[in-house]
Amino acid sequence: MNTQIPMALLGQLSPADFMQQYWQRQPLVIRQAIPGFQPLLSREELADLASQDEVESRLIGDFPDGGWQMERGPFEAEDLPDYDEPKWTLLVQGVDLHDAAVHQLMQQFRFIPDARLDDVMISYATEGGGVGPHFDSYDVFLLQAMGKRRWRIGRQEDRTLVPDLPVRILADFQPEEEFVLEPGDMLYLPPGWAHDGIAEDGECMTYSIGFRVPQRGDLARELLGRMADPAADALGEDLYEDADQPAVQASAAIPVSMQDFARQAIAEALQDDDNLACALGEYLTEPKANVWFDVPEQQPEVLQACFWLDRRTRMLYDERHVFINGESYRAAGEDAALMRQLANQRQLDADALATASEEARALLLSWADDGWGHTGAALQQ
Repeated sequence: MNTQIPMALLGQLSPADFMQQYWQRQPLVIRQAIPGFQPLLSREELADLASQDEVESRLIGDFPDGGWQMERGPFEAEDLPDYDEPKWTLLVQGVDLHDAAVHQLMQQFRFIPDARLDDVMISYATEGGGVGPHFDSYDVFLLQAMGKRRWRIGRQEDRTLVPDLPVRILADFQPEEEFVLEPGDMLYLPPGWAHDGIAEDGECMTYSIGFRVPQRGDLARELLGRMADPAADALGEDLYEDADQPAVQASAAIPVSMQDFARQAIAEALQDDDNLACALGEYLTEPKANVWFDVPEQQPEVLQACFWLDRRTRMLYDERHVFINGESYRAAGEDAALMRQLANQRQLDADALATASEEARALLLSWADDGWGHTGAALQQ
């Protein structure tokens, strides 16, 4: 992608200008980001997705007989309120993993690193429906797909929440701006901006393109856990020695020399850049718990002319490795360039695949066997 070319998706800003001027800085309303955009799924198709065990979904409503309520799916058709009942919302996460057209929509946002892209959530709301004024810890693009939604947004210094509710709703929302989005319009919000979106003049549908935001403490916990076994192997079996240990009166005190021994072991483990790189890449590509792959009934015996990644596959790379679905591989030379091309383009045509070594072809075939990718005579979008 040429990041210097203006895009209608970004209001005729180039990706480079958007990232420099708006990303994580200030909101942006984009009229007709995708002109003539229509829902990629009907409300019935969305409800069908919400009935599946592997799909994360929530039902949120502000009901006259019970106030704010929230339930988690899966939902059968009879579990949902009538479509003519106002003020309820169905949220379905990760729709890009289950629908090819939604997956293709998300590809338009790959001017932001794949390591940050998370998923597409679809929100269906009846008249007056919304999830209440709240704020998120991540960036989000809110694309209007059907009907109208009135948005109120603000920087909101007071983050106090209404107590004893099943949803996170700001107690004293102070909006600064207000506007109505119609199909094809899009709103970008940086992290922390409070917002409240209400369906207006009937039902509406909004697509939320969300992003991953690693939390420092969680990231440290995850990486240290992944690094533990390789670090133990690399550090070897050197034993603690204390030939200079004097006799002590306070026998319960941990010797300083033992603390130094432990500190040195940890410091040496963290100096292993290769181990850290693998831990990070594996973590960033690990599929979510509710994601699994469809293993082909008839596994391919040979790699055909073309190869493309399954839409559920996450693939990244760094200078020395490629990472796919929680696994890491050392990569160098022409095969490394080929794998980076696959990660960036998510497909290899016949010309590209013809340059693959036997080892690379065998690896791609094993990924096809696992359902991580697909091979055929021609590329399939």
